[in-house]
Amino acid sequence: MSLKQQASGGAEVNEKMAALVSNANAIRAIASAVEGTLGPKGLDTMLVDKFGEVVITNDGVTILTMMEANHPAARMLINIARAQQEEIGDGTTTATVLAGALVGAGVEQVSRGVPVSRVIEGLRAGVRAGIEAISRRARAVDHISDSVIQQVAMIAGRGHEDIAELVVRAAGMVGSEKLLDRSFRLADTVVAEEGADNQVFKGVIIGKERMNRQMPVELENVPVLVIDDSLEPEEIEDEALSTEAGFARYMELQAQFRQNIQKLVDMKVGLVLVDRGVNESAEEMLTDAGAMVVQRVLTTDLRKAADHTGARMIKRNGLKKDPGQLAAYLGRAGRVYNDEKLEQVWIQDGGGKSMATVLVGAATTEVVGERERIAKDAAAAVQAVIRGGVVPGGGSVELAAAGDVERIRKDMRGMAVYGVDCVVEALKRPMAQIAGNAGFNPLEKLGDVTAAQSESGNESLAVDCDTGEIMDMFEAGVVDPALVKTYALKAAGEIAEAILRIDTIIKKREDKDSRELDK
Repeated sequence: MSLKQQASGGAEVNEKMAALVSNANAIRAIASAVEGTLGPKGLDTMLVDKFGEVVITNDGVTILTMMEANHPAARMLINIARAQQEEIGDGTTTATVLAGALVGAGVEQVSRGVPVSRVIEGLRAGVRAGIEAISRRARAVDHISDSVIQQVAMIAGRGHEDIAELVVRAAGMVGSEKLLDRSFRLADTVVAEEGADNQVFKGVIIGKERMNRQMPVELENVPVLVIDDSLEPEEIEDEALSTEAGFARYMELQAQFRQNIQKLVDMKVGLVLVDRGVNESAEEMLTDAGAMVVQRVLTTDLRKAADHTGARMIKRNGLKKDPGQLAAYLGRAGRVYNDEKLEQVWIQDGGGKSMATVLVGAATTEVVGERERIAKDAAAAVQAVIRGGVVPGGGSVELAAAGDVERIRKDMRGMAVYGVDCVVEALKRPMAQIAGNAGFNPLEKLGDVTAAQSESGNESLAVDCDTGEIMDMFEAGVVDPALVKTYALKAAGEIAEAILRIDTIIKKREDKDSRELDK
């Protein structure tokens, strides 16, 4: 082969590697942005926008979703983190760190000449083995009263004992059956408010106030009506109003509307929640009757209120029903309270499903958001534990799983073993990062823990981030939800495979250019 042919072949290889290296660098940059927050000694990140607004947080998904990221590979990783947050509610930092390690190790193998297809083959097998190894080590948690629940809430709540206590109490109110329901998210029950007192109560919070100050501040044991519509008469087009028949129809609708409102008054409906606006005459009649009306309520709040009170949501046309039929749509609340300070309406002791609300107080506006994020993480972790059990934390379970993954090398053929090696290295990364964030030598501590686990047969050993000594994570109460770990590894494997498979990056044609070419 001539020198010219060799140079041409080398240039082609470099061009093919360019896309992979570019994507890998983007993934590595994103991982670097959050890996410093991992573990009990992880530090915070400051995010600043163009107006100088500042957010200081330790929350991985907040950092990822708020940071500026223009590279397509970086946005892919951020989307994976969002998926982790949506599915589990916690573990986005772990998923990002694992993805960064997998992609980095994969690129290194490809640069050494290992075909991408073989790396991916081994990577898939390694991720499957890793997930199985972690799942095998999970300890089931059958009841909310298990003391491990408090430990999980403390760790996910970054050591905030008051928040952990609130979340555990809320979980107890909701019950295991509700926590196992995949459509229910305990994290959605968390609300943080400046100046509020920490508390948990049976009920829901509506983020709106009563319509006017003449309405009662507090009601007890009242029927509740939830209107998924506006509370206004049917409309007549302007053109129709100019005719005698149209005007007569308008007056008829107005009279019918007042009759409908009078039905609510006669039925002694105490609380009316409305999706959209409320007509002035309806407001006046209901105010005179001593009812509380809240308009323009968020759809999510409407649904929560309906579930908790046992009300069936109704459209405005449904108010034409006779009182007997209308009564079937009413719910009931033991107490309704308008908090003027927090600008909220509290609905407690409903006649429907048991609902809990976690109200987290904060001293200043600056810390409200972070307190809420911490509480939501703790709530998500508690729910994940009920669904999938716990594993020892501190990176110990990943390190133990790495040993299991390494053992499948003998069953792999050819160069696929190098893909398995990528997973082994990635599984060691969380413990190394936690140790590094605590100020210790990552390689030294990783070696010490690996040897200690092997000699003792105790796979729960990891590094005490205060002393640097080796300790049992289960005995120390350092535990994590198993689902957080398995889903993080699964997500990291998916993004790593997607990145490694990209051979070429091509800029898309603009829509305008597309239209011109189609002409």
